[in-house]
Amino acid sequence: VGLAQYAKLWEMDRWWLALQNLGVFSVLYVGGSMLIGMALAIVLDQKVRAEGVLRTIYLYPMALSFIVTGTAWKWILNPSEGLQKMMQDMGWTNFTFDWLVQSDMAIYCVVIAGVWQSAGFAMALFLAGLRGVDDSIIKAAQIDGASLPRIYLRIVLPALRPVFFSTLMVLAHLAIKSFDLVMALTSGGPGYATDVPATFMFAMSFTRGQIGLGAASATIMLATVAAIVVPYLYSELRSKPHDR
Repeated sequence: VGLAQYAKLWEMDRWWLALQNLGVFSVLYVGGSMLIGMALAIVLDQKVRAEGVLRTIYLYPMALSFIVTGTAWKWILNPSEGLQKMMQDMGWTNFTFDWLVQSDMAIYCVVIAGVWQSAGFAMALFLAGLRGVDDSIIKAAQIDGASLPRIYLRIVLPALRPVFFSTLMVLAHLAIKSFDLVMALTSGGPGYATDVPATFMFAMSFTRGQIGLGAASATIMLATVAAIVVPYLYSELRSKPHDR
C-alpha cells in the first residue's frame, strides 16, 4: 500500500501523544541521569571514604531489569499502598503524591523510575572520565589559586566532552526504545497518558491486530535510533587512526 500506513499513522492523535510523551521522557530522563550522574561522580572523585561501597550502591539499580524497576516503583508510587500512604500513616495526613493516577503527571513517574535506574550508569562513565584527567593540570590550577568549582567548570568538564557525548548517545537510544519500564509501571495509562512509540507499536501490532500501523511506527523508531547511533559510530571510527 505504499506510504498509506505512514499517512494514517501521522493522522492519529494517539501517535502524536506518544511522540509528545517520548519527548518529555527523553529530555528529563537523559538530562536528569546525566546531571545526577555527574554530581555523584564529582563527589566520588574527591576520594571519599567507602568509595567502593557507595559506587556499588549507585550502580546497583543498573543491574536490575526495567521490568523490576517499573514494578518496584509502581508499588512505591501507588497512592493507596506506597509513599503517600506511608507518610499519611506517619501523621502527615495532608501529604499527597498521586501522580501515578493523574493523566497529566503520570509520565513524570516514568521519568523518576528511569533516572533512578540510569543515573548510576552515567556516574560510572563520568567517574572513569574524571579519573582520566591529568592530575598535573589540576595541581597547576590549584597553585595558581583557582577554586575547586572553577577547576571543574573550566578544566575538568571541558575535558569530558567525549564522555558526555557517549553517555548522551547511550541514554538517548534507551529512551527511544523504552517499553518494559512503561509497561511495568503504567501500562501506558491512565488511558493513553503515558503511551510512547514502543508501547504504541506493541498495542497496534499485538493487541489491536493493526500490523501495518505497528510496522510503520516500528520503522520510524528504527530510523530514529539509526539517526542517533550511525553518526556516533561514524565519528568514533573516523577519529581513530587508520591501520597501516
